[in-house]
Amino acid sequence: MEWQVNCPYDEHPWNIGLIVGPSGSGKTTVARELFGSAIVENVDWPKSRSVASAFPSDMSVRELSQLINAVGFSSPPAWLRPYCALSTGEQFRITVARILAERRELAVIDEFTSVVDRQVAKVACHAAQKAIRNRRQRLVAVSCHYDIIDWLQPDWLYQPGDNHFARRSLQRHPAIELAVYKIDRAAWRLFSKYHYMSSDLASAAQCFGGFVDGQCVAFSSYLHFPHPQNSRIKMGHRLVVHPDYQGLGIGGRLDDWLGEWLWRQGFEYHNVVTHPAMIAYYAASPRWRRIAAGRKTISNTSSVPAQEMRRHTRRMAGRFSHSFVYVPTEKRE
Repeated sequence: MEWQVNCPYDEHPWNIGLIVGPSGSGKTTVARELFGSAIVENVDWPKSRSVASAFPSDMSVRELSQLINAVGFSSPPAWLRPYCALSTGEQFRITVARILAERRELAVIDEFTSVVDRQVAKVACHAAQKAIRNRRQRLVAVSCHYDIIDWLQPDWLYQPGDNHFARRSLQRHPAIELAVYKIDRAAWRLFSKYHYMSSDLASAAQCFGGFVDGQCVAFSSYLHFPHPQNSRIKMGHRLVVHPDYQGLGIGGRLDDWLGEWLWRQGFEYHNVVTHPAMIAYYAASPRWRRIAAGRKTISNTSSVPAQEMRRHTRRMAGRFSHSFVYVPTEKRE
């Protein structure tokens, strides 16, 4: 077979390219001809060590954390598991992160998203393209799936089957409708293993779920804060987004909704967070105002109603945390 290829991908600056078409259309052949050694043949993972330990040794902990979070793999407990213990979606995300860490100039990935669920593929592509652009790197995806185009947002697209090349401008991903409902605390068992600090849920927690297409994909909860002078404070307790949906900003949207809803009930919504991704979200959002930052110390309060909050404070002790309060719509400048 022969291909006449017109693919002027390098005429303009770009970060992401996509070679797409059905099986047998020549995608891999064209990719090898255009990019040669940049194609990632295989990524080896240690069988008995964590995936985090497989990244380049010259990466700082901060850089490693930022990169893994950037591709939407935001469950730190999973970073300590070996590759074989991760879900297929998690394996895809951590592989993309490692390729970006090792191939800083250009990486070409064949069979892109072929082994993951299509919904997971779309969400993962959205997170990956943001990370690639923020890091100013280059990636070429080779895939037979057209459904990732609107999520990967390639700067150029080539279809070997009909020798069609096109440039694309950056666009918004398809809309995602998030519905929020109050849910039973029993739903926590679906999310507990993904929380970055603790799998515990306070008995007094008020729980809410974020739903996409009828599926509960996020969990948020709050507790009453026993403040001696302000009885209106509610404190964020647990916020978890299922790994398949991480990277879309669903956690932030859910907490924004909860903050507005509590304000309309006459309460103030506060959050103390240590997760880098959530700190960045709250700090950049006009819906949240930072009120404190520093290392949390253990509270000396001994009142019975404060037991749950004391346990939370002990877990936070020694961690560098940031405190935020929700700014309701009517009070924003």
